[in-house]
Amino acid sequence: MNAPRCPHQHRWQTVVRRTRQRVLQQPRVTTSGRVVRATGMVIEVVGLRVAVGSACCIELPSSDGLSRDSHHVAEAEVVGFAGDKLFLMPLEEISGLMPGARVTPFGNGSGQSARRFPIGDELLGRVVDGSGKPLDDRESIDEAPQVTLSKPPLNPMARAPIDTQIDVGIRAINALLSVGRGQRMGLFAGSGVGKSVLLGMMARYTEADVIVVGLIGERGREVKDFIDHILGPEGRRRAVVVAAPADTSPLQRLQGAAYATRLAEGFRDQGRNVLLIMDSLTRYAMAQREIALAIGEPPATKGYPPSVFAKLPGLVERAGNAERGGGSITAFYTVLTEGDDQQDPIADSARAILDGHIVLSRTLAEAGHYPAIDIEASISRAMTAITDDVQQRQARAFKQMFSRYQRNRDLISVGAYTPGHDPRLDEAVNQFPALERFLQQGINECAPLDASRAALEALIGSRL
Repeated sequence: MNAPRCPHQHRWQTVVRRTRQRVLQQPRVTTSGRVVRATGMVIEVVGLRVAVGSACCIELPSSDGLSRDSHHVAEAEVVGFAGDKLFLMPLEEISGLMPGARVTPFGNGSGQSARRFPIGDELLGRVVDGSGKPLDDRESIDEAPQVTLSKPPLNPMARAPIDTQIDVGIRAINALLSVGRGQRMGLFAGSGVGKSVLLGMMARYTEADVIVVGLIGERGREVKDFIDHILGPEGRRRAVVVAAPADTSPLQRLQGAAYATRLAEGFRDQGRNVLLIMDSLTRYAMAQREIALAIGEPPATKGYPPSVFAKLPGLVERAGNAERGGGSITAFYTVLTEGDDQQDPIADSARAILDGHIVLSRTLAEAGHYPAIDIEASISRAMTAITDDVQQRQARAFKQMFSRYQRNRDLISVGAYTPGHDPRLDEAVNQFPALERFLQQGINECAPLDASRAALEALIGSRL
């Protein structure tokens, strides 16, 4: 027989259920710390235990004197720790910071201390900052999918090989420095030699489903100029621009580069072919140097701490091909060579981790030669895998003829050259104007892949 039911059981169950609901509705207990020191860009906090890379909120006094106004908080990120002290760096310049200011983990104790960023098709045609906030005064993108910046790296054994040449619309690159889908190229140049114009031409003419442009650490004026005049309406329709100019915090610049790469990864995961343009890798390295030096990391190579050289491959290796049958990220990274010094530590490190480099010459730029590509100093490491033997021989013959003229240029200029003594030099002298015209191209001129190869064939083919 069943035991008799207690007459008060239903009432007690109701009381327990209501009590449980009231408990769940109470605000969760959140841990917090307080500011004990602020030196330069670094804010020291005690009383908080969160991981490096986590986001935090620093409460600031409001205009009416209240200390806990949800509309007056500054976002910061944990960049290091020493003992029980955390080192935070704000994403934006803050004012009104006081000793003892309350610091809480991002997410109000919900366990999600990593910030999330919008990605997806909703961002096509948009301009956003390094935090994913729109800069173009258009509709909100709050409905876009949100993800964290971190993503597990691809297994290098699972990546598809670089075996397909893509058309970048630049004759010299298509014919002599062929770029493959999924390749990562460096554009090495000093200031004012036309690297932004060259990037804009590739953004407009390259065969890609989506273009992601990261303008990191450049002048604020260049952001609008690149979008309106260099990228143009046609390129902007299939592009996402992430802008973190030079006047933003170094953390914002680091975040902008990581966010642009994460956007490209999101489109690649959808099976699309993405063109990623990062201008510039050097400003990214300088931002990491500012952060590392601020938290006490010792400088190593020409003022750059070791963490800078660890960050660069971590960013670059995220680009490239996905698994076979998947999407791809073809990336162009600009590298500033200060004083046109090709042995700059960042330039030297980037050259080692990239799949090739295109060097822009100031001498050519000053002579009105655009694009100012130094064809002798440039190389594409994937060219032998994506082009046939005929094109490789033609490209090699072109470079040999061009180099032969350049080595004897001084003799030719002073009149010490006499025809008839060296038939190969005679040929180089006769063909140099045609070689130079081949390397030059107008900003509004597109040189398709087939036309570039046909021009190389017409110039070199009969001389092999």
